[in-house]
Formats: sequence, C-alpha cells, structure tokens
Amino acid sequence: MPNAAPLIRPEPEEQPFWRAKPLEAMSPEEWESLCDGCGRCCLVKLEDEDTAEVMYTNVGCTLLDDQSCRCRDYPNRQAKVADCVRLTPQAVRSLSWLPQTCAYRLLAEGQDLYWWHPLVSGDPKTVHAAGISVRDRVAGPEENFTIAELLERITDWPMEHPGD
Repeated sequence: MPNAAPLIRPEPEEQPFWRAKPLEAMSPEEWESLCDGCGRCCLVKLEDEDTAEVMYTNVGCTLLDDQSCRCRDYPNRQAKVADCVRLTPQAVRSLSWLPQTCAYRLLAEGQDLYWWHPLVSGDPKTVHAAGISVRDRVAGPEENFTIAELLERITDWPMEHPGD
C-alpha cells in the first residue's frame, strides 16, 4: 500500500462563551461583558398600578450618561439609586421589561446575540451605529421631570425589536 497522507482532522471550532455556557456558569467578567451598552434598561419605567403594565419613558436614570449609554457610577449604583435592579440569571428570567434586544434576555430565551453586539462585532460602537442605544434619544435625567412630565414622556421605542 502506498504511503497515504495521514488524515488530519480539523480542530472543532470553539464556541464563544455565551453559546457554550448557561448564564449561571458565567464568570463575573463574562456576565458583565454581555451588557451591550445600549442604556435602554436605564430609562425610567412607569408601572400601571391597575394592569401591572410597564411603560418606558425617554428619561434616563440620574446616573445614566446619555452619550456613553453607561452608568456614571456603576459600582455604587444600587446605593445611589434605590430602585436600580441588579441583573442576575434569576432576575433576567423574570423581568418582562428587559428590552427584546437585551443580551441577557436573548440568552435566557435561548437566542443568540445580534450582529451589533460588541462581543460579536468586536466594536463597542456598533450598538450606537445600529441605532439600538439611547444615545441622542434621552430627554434628560429623571430629577429634571415631575411625575406628570414623566407621563408625557412615555414611548415605545425601547421595547422595539430591530427591524420593527
């Protein structure tokens, strides 16, 4: 038998961590990197007491930087903002108000990340370029508005899905 070249099997392609691990198994660094920096979850939300419907406004949390779309004091946010929600795998599965574009929500629902997510694109600016972030859409910080004014600022775009 002539000398045959050995069969070379390609290495299996390694899946990115967000496809390979459940939310509960992610390291703190992996968990934090899931945030795409859109800032949608940092918009003030109002809940109808009768129906429990949650409505978004175009008003930002007092700590939201409306240009970077990040928290101005992330490590101390819960001490400074009483209703700031800490996202955990359990919380992500129960929070109906998380935007449909949210990586935490997508992964909890068994979906993949969008092309514009920085983990996919490799560029933290794609979330802004794709029009997903709150950049240039925030009317101001919550302390600048009365409750009546917040009611006038209710909007649907934070819950819209790309392409809607």
